[in-house]
Amino acid sequence: MFKKFLSVAILSFCTLPMFASGINESTNLIDDTSQSKVLHLAGGNVGTLNPFQHMNRGPGIFRTFLIFDTLLEKDENGLIPWLASSYTIAEDGKTYTFHLQENAYWQDGEELTADDVKFSIEYYREHTPVYNQLVMNGKFIVDSVEVIDKKTVKIITDEPGVAYLEHLGYFAIIPEHIWSDIDDPRSYDGSDRCIGSGPFIVESYSATNGTYRLIANENFWGPKQAVDAIEWIPVSDANLAFEKGEIDLTTISADLISRYENNPEYTIKKVPALHCYRLMMNSETREEFTDKNLRKAIAYAIDVDDLIQKIDRGSAFVSSQGYIPNNSSYYNDDVIKYPYSREKALELLDGKEYSFTLLTDNSSSSTKLCELIKLKLEDVNIHVDIKAIDSVSRDNAIVTGNYEMVVVFYGGMGGDPDYLSNVYGASSNYIKGWSNEEIEELLNKQSVEFDDDIRRDELNRIQELISDEVPMYLMQGAYWNFIYRPNTYDNWTTRYDHNYLSHIKLSYLLRD
Repeated sequence: MFKKFLSVAILSFCTLPMFASGINESTNLIDDTSQSKVLHLAGGNVGTLNPFQHMNRGPGIFRTFLIFDTLLEKDENGLIPWLASSYTIAEDGKTYTFHLQENAYWQDGEELTADDVKFSIEYYREHTPVYNQLVMNGKFIVDSVEVIDKKTVKIITDEPGVAYLEHLGYFAIIPEHIWSDIDDPRSYDGSDRCIGSGPFIVESYSATNGTYRLIANENFWGPKQAVDAIEWIPVSDANLAFEKGEIDLTTISADLISRYENNPEYTIKKVPALHCYRLMMNSETREEFTDKNLRKAIAYAIDVDDLIQKIDRGSAFVSSQGYIPNNSSYYNDDVIKYPYSREKALELLDGKEYSFTLLTDNSSSSTKLCELIKLKLEDVNIHVDIKAIDSVSRDNAIVTGNYEMVVVFYGGMGGDPDYLSNVYGASSNYIKGWSNEEIEELLNKQSVEFDDDIRRDELNRIQELISDEVPMYLMQGAYWNFIYRPNTYDNWTTRYDHNYLSHIKLSYLLRD
């Protein structure tokens, strides 16, 4: 979509621009009384918008990438040139040369150069960002970085990798002149900690209220912004806030679609979420979960079709136990499926009874989902005590392993299926206390296999093994029913590996 734009010279950059000096942590957003276009979205605290301090969930990652650029960007079809106007890959499959935009500057006026790219990679080797694209299968994939000239950088990886271009192209570039003297980036609170090179500047942020105001970077090297400012504001009921015109985009449940679908004032965009509800079982805190029969019994005992009707109003689909979603070209339909069967669950349990604590966030949908799960598990003598906490604490418990069972609605199911390594690989810390040598061996093979037919066979086998192991139970993936007023804003888009409209960088930039 942007290839034509990026293949020609960008309009000349103002030589004496006025740049943002840093972040203002005001609790009040600025009233906009001019004719500028401000987009309003439902708020929520997702941390400070830099690579080290945002929260490790979609909203935090994607808001941060409005501030910090990457070498490549993603549209509906795949990777596109971005901060790197072009790139080449050598025949060895390990040497990547990126040519940077000539007129790229940091938001404080300093020129962005190849030294910044080299610095970012080397800094990330020592200081892990929240969203770490440069680590795969537990190893840092970059072997060395060489600055060829001010706008050209050569990156040499540890080995050829079928998904390496996407990983090298999609890490946040940070300014060397700000971060080079920072020994602890996670606690750095300087006013320049949100200086990036991206299309938007952080004007204000309140952690207490979960409010943000980003303003257009007038000196951005790339496509013009579609709005002058984006504000995330607190709302108690997103649907009501949308009805009142307080926010410009929301999602609605399937039973509300008929209320809007024949009204030209509204546009409804239905897209499959590359997310799903998943039930995670921690074998480190409860050794019982090392028993595959118990994990399979839980899968048979939960009625996902019932959950889809009662939680998602029918606007969802049963997830594949091989993890790769069924809209992917790599999906294997021969994976083991677990339709609801109390009889099979009881047979696998063989008279055993269990008691577990089930952790969830305290949203109404999650708590209702867990109550329905509890009823079904109790029916096969698996007793469940539900513990509902705020989502931030729930996410932290998943990272630290402080749970027995947990339900979470999580993404990361789009793009190249090498993401399986980050979930099921031996170096992954996602599924606690579980591993499988055959899966690990196949994950390592497929990551360096450039023959697509061979790789598909390997990925098919991986999915079949995962579905048999059930290291975590994948329940349902939702459809997002987005609604917006096209006369107010009609620039929303998706990308090939992510479908949540307000997360997509290109949703806020003018496109051909």
